[in-house]
Amino acid sequence: MRVDGDRNDFGFIRDLGQQLRVDSIRCSTEAGSGHPTSSMSAADLMAVLIARHLQYDWANPHEPNNDHLIFSKGHASPLLYAMFKAAGAINDAELLTFRKFGSRLQGHPTPVIPWVDVATGSLGQGLPIAVGVALAGRYLDTLPFHVWALCGDSELAEGSIWEALDKAAFYGLSNLTAIFDINRLGQRGPTELQWNTEAYKARVEAFGCRATVIDGHDLAQIDRALGEARETAGRPTVVIARTKKGKGFSEVEDKEDWHGKPLPPDMAERAIKELGGMRDLRVKVAKPEHGEPAIQHNGSARVELPVYEKGAKVATRKAYGDALKALGARPDVVAMDGEVSNSTFADEFKKAYPDRFFEMYIAEQQLVATAVGMSVRHYVPFASTFAAFFSRAYDFIRMAAISRANIRLTGSHAGVEIGQDGPSQMALEDLAVMRAIEGSTVLYPSDATSAVHLVKEMADRQGIVYMRTTRGAYPVLYGADERFPVGGSKVLQSSDDDRVALIGAGVTLHNCLEAAKELAAEGIKVRVIDLYSVKPVDRKTLREAARATDGHFVVVEDHYAEGGLAAAVLEAMAADELHPKLVHLAVRALPGSGKPQELMDAAEISARHIVAAAKNLVGVRP
Repeated sequence: MRVDGDRNDFGFIRDLGQQLRVDSIRCSTEAGSGHPTSSMSAADLMAVLIARHLQYDWANPHEPNNDHLIFSKGHASPLLYAMFKAAGAINDAELLTFRKFGSRLQGHPTPVIPWVDVATGSLGQGLPIAVGVALAGRYLDTLPFHVWALCGDSELAEGSIWEALDKAAFYGLSNLTAIFDINRLGQRGPTELQWNTEAYKARVEAFGCRATVIDGHDLAQIDRALGEARETAGRPTVVIARTKKGKGFSEVEDKEDWHGKPLPPDMAERAIKELGGMRDLRVKVAKPEHGEPAIQHNGSARVELPVYEKGAKVATRKAYGDALKALGARPDVVAMDGEVSNSTFADEFKKAYPDRFFEMYIAEQQLVATAVGMSVRHYVPFASTFAAFFSRAYDFIRMAAISRANIRLTGSHAGVEIGQDGPSQMALEDLAVMRAIEGSTVLYPSDATSAVHLVKEMADRQGIVYMRTTRGAYPVLYGADERFPVGGSKVLQSSDDDRVALIGAGVTLHNCLEAAKELAAEGIKVRVIDLYSVKPVDRKTLREAARATDGHFVVVEDHYAEGGLAAAVLEAMAADELHPKLVHLAVRALPGSGKPQELMDAAEISARHIVAAAKNLVGVRP
């Protein structure tokens, strides 16, 4: 029998917590996998939240003023799905499809479910993303919705959690509450601090956040803490709740070796009995008042891209900044940077639109997480830093793809071309890394004109979009009327008698053009292709070049040999009858410091090495 409860009745809320535990056990036992004990520890916290503090219209998940609830401890998904059932969003039959093939109730939450903002499960990510959502709420939407993030104690060892709290305090995000479920036990035994809640409190306060320590199974304490959190002004709140893993079933409560293990059917039966049996309670979650974001995304803004004179030397990183500033005419475009905006030139946007620029300092995980959080609120986020430093946030980028987030990442200072700074600053793996992200787009402009057009393309591109920019200034190759569609390329020179196709992008395209002049002087005609779209790659142009040159390709890249331009070319043509006879020039040893030209020459990606490779390919002695 279904029972609808009074949100002010603590007896009902106590029973609701027990139902959440029972349903967490039932669905994980049915699946034969899952994390019921991690769900049981937080059941009372979530029962109070959903009954008395969450404001959410389950029938309208797109209501702009809905609260956001993010399970940073995504493995506690049985609890989340049990909450959905208690709210009437799903029925019991769907609950029992948990972790089964084809079910939207996957092992860890993903936005295939309309009430889930982002994919979680890689620990330490939910809270940083919640910071991005809260930033949008406070500074852009100016709506009173609240962001709640449930964190497990094991993930509190992740540095990204503390990056998040640092930035939340810096930006005064009183619309954010983190709930720490301190249940003492991790996957293989006790956590680092176990139940030392005072140590957690000291750490939270050291990062500038308000901390309150409670018994996570005392409903009155939970209610008071969550109520005060919502009313606190000026800084975020962290509720540090001491709980017991497996709470409510004596055979597993606070026992080791039960992490990630469903209860066998016989134990599940005993647990359900000890928890008071099955219930069919429904909670009426309070709906928010309707609100409209302060920034309307109407798509009517006119964007005028900068124009550059052909032949003028302009760095593509400078063109990125110019284009981003131009895109600022769109009120939905926001930008963030990792304290290098004077090098990435994101500061051009900052100067023009300071209210839509967010400094994340040297915290690349939070940088990407903020972009993901902004995308949850339907903004168009551009995040920039040195390309090498995005590697620190790779897991956030990987998870953003699972979240189906729409974010734009721009990495400057790529390759040995950066010069004297040396290998710690040289992105030489970034194209491979970003190409490997499911559904990603990877762009690598060679001049300022192509860069500004590609930045505009990025704004409306879905998924993870990455642009690699170059530190040095190189000649503008294209006129302002040229277009650069994603998935395209440019043929800068060609003839019916081409013997070799020289394929480059970024700085190596300029090296290819220099080599083409030398080869032409010796009577060797070559085709030069600007492969500015690395993923998706232009198969049509590559096939035409293969037919014209009998498959003679020289691919040149300022990147390690694995996973970059050559890999993109070969993968694109793997099924073609005419396989390219490809010479691949890439960085094949650890570089050091030096002038850009010295380093490119040492890596054998300079013009003279391209000339030698082309001659060798067509049988001409150097």
